[in-house]
Amino acid sequence: MKIERVELLHVAIPLVSPFRTSFGTMTTKDTFLLRVVTDSAEGWSEFAADPAPLYCSEFVGAAELVLDQHLVPRVTPEVTAAEVQPRTHAIKGHELAKAALETAILDAELRSYGMPIGTFLGATADRVPAGVSVGIKNSIPELISDVEGYLAEGYARIKLKIEPGWDVEPVRAVRERFGDVLLQVDANTAYTLADAEHLRRLDEFDLLLMEQPLEEDDIRGHALLAQRVRTPICLDESITSAKDAATAIALDACRVINIKPARVGGYLEARRIHDVAVAHGIPVWCGGMLETGVGRGPNLALAALPGFVLPGDVSASRRYFAEDVTEPFELRDGFMHVPTGPGIGVDPIPETLKRFTTATRVLYAKD
Repeated sequence: MKIERVELLHVAIPLVSPFRTSFGTMTTKDTFLLRVVTDSAEGWSEFAADPAPLYCSEFVGAAELVLDQHLVPRVTPEVTAAEVQPRTHAIKGHELAKAALETAILDAELRSYGMPIGTFLGATADRVPAGVSVGIKNSIPELISDVEGYLAEGYARIKLKIEPGWDVEPVRAVRERFGDVLLQVDANTAYTLADAEHLRRLDEFDLLLMEQPLEEDDIRGHALLAQRVRTPICLDESITSAKDAATAIALDACRVINIKPARVGGYLEARRIHDVAVAHGIPVWCGGMLETGVGRGPNLALAALPGFVLPGDVSASRRYFAEDVTEPFELRDGFMHVPTGPGIGVDPIPETLKRFTTATRVLYAKD
């Protein structure tokens, strides 16, 4: 495809309530969308990280810089989605920025063919079971109230964010109050191997998994922790490629993998990780990063691949936003439906997008 224009649109969308994790509290989805216009169609994507490098090393300002000065010049004026990764491979890191670029180009390419991204990736379902992520609360009664509301809405699985000082007792309270609900926890790297005995106390609650308890670069530590706890270890931040996944599996560092397309450089690499996991009998699920509909649509398509056997963080739009930049995704009987339109299957609503856009920058324009 011949690229005619690449635009970056900063957006700031209020969350319906603060979302607290072990690395900070979010009140607004403050990021950017990428729009790629080609000679045959246009494509959209969403940068998934935040204004500050807290969840990971990438952040909005740095991503804008690397896209402008290093990534976009390598894919213009003509490229295919499959060529984005090899053309940008020499740029170290910046997987979330690369993912935004690859996804926008892939969206445009698939739209030109009239093909949905689910079909392209190999999705085998038209709907996927939805889980919900519950942030750290100020009190256990507040947590119980929130979980009760999400279960009443029909969510198939509850994920509790944890950190030192907010782990065993909140989990105990939820398990005792709601019985055999599917339940898992996510530490976002908040612990060390020295906390192994404490984390083993979570075994009594029959959790689906314990997500990313240790630092992302501590594969060995996760392997050692996995020998000391019964709860299956799930890796998230540690997995940035199919190679990482193969290494972690070989070292018995995890029994489950959370695949976030943005974190691994895009949907093509996400599919490779899925294939590696399936080949080794490792279940996967699709994580979320508080995406708008622009990011949520293709995530649902990925979650419809056959290896995604656990409910993902693919909740309804209203879980985070009173108003989204796309038509809202709705929860129906505990499931989310996979978009069927061409490309990522969703389009920003022009009037709404304009209202939430704080700045626009052209990264490339055909002469």
